[in-house]
Amino acid sequence: MSTERRRKQYPSDVTDEEWAFLAPYLTLIRPDAPQRTHDLRDIFDALRWLVRTGAQWRYLPGDYPPWAAVYQQTRRWLEAGCFEALVHDIRTVLRKAAGREALPTAMILDSRTLRSTPESGARAGYDGYKRTNGSKLHLAVDTLGHLLALLITAADEQDRAQVGTLIAAAQEVTGQNLELASADQGYTGEKAAAAAQEQGVQLAIVRLPEAKHGWALLPKRWVIERSFAWLARFRRLGRDCERLAEMLAGLHLVAFGMLMLHRLVALQAPSS
Repeated sequence: MSTERRRKQYPSDVTDEEWAFLAPYLTLIRPDAPQRTHDLRDIFDALRWLVRTGAQWRYLPGDYPPWAAVYQQTRRWLEAGCFEALVHDIRTVLRKAAGREALPTAMILDSRTLRSTPESGARAGYDGYKRTNGSKLHLAVDTLGHLLALLITAADEQDRAQVGTLIAAAQEVTGQNLELASADQGYTGEKAAAAAQEQGVQLAIVRLPEAKHGWALLPKRWVIERSFAWLARFRRLGRDCERLAEMLAGLHLVAFGMLMLHRLVALQAPSS
């Protein structure tokens, strides 16, 4: 495997500080293994470029490794849980840096609908409220907006029906430490509350003020709206462009990992 770096660089390329943190999570085999023909950092840079710019896999620039190699390595990383481990560890460090306990006790739930494309259309559903045909991203974050768990369904699946699965996944990564989940009125209902209770979590519905005129800032709820705004920086996540739901979920993990790693490196940078 060549250790020579590409001459052309892109704004999305990982920095040396970021790569020093990332490499142990992404190195599944020895760097000098005979079956490795492409530099691992180049492959990750290609993945970052694709998620950030929104291009198609086959349209990766020619100075990156071939798209098939990038796609296959991404699948290996996702199947090995590399990005879940990365997000979990960075979340712990960022929480401690903010003066919080390493494991959260509260979470926020919400979802967003992603319009389908020809690639994803076969598994799309129709969201009558958003009047959109596509997939739905169900998200759980801590009170700082850091990812705890996510789930992909067809857009016609109700938010309240995913409460049990989403909270169970969040409880798994927090060691059953969660006690409270805040959500909007789309999660109202006895079944949703019971599903949360089965996981040891109280579901609190944050309602709009009765005298609301126009947009209103809701307690707790704004945190997850900010997390969705963070994801809007990644054009590949603006629509559902993936044939596989697990790849769509995986690219969201990559995006959160990039966002949280950037914050971590900035936090550790010496102040001027």
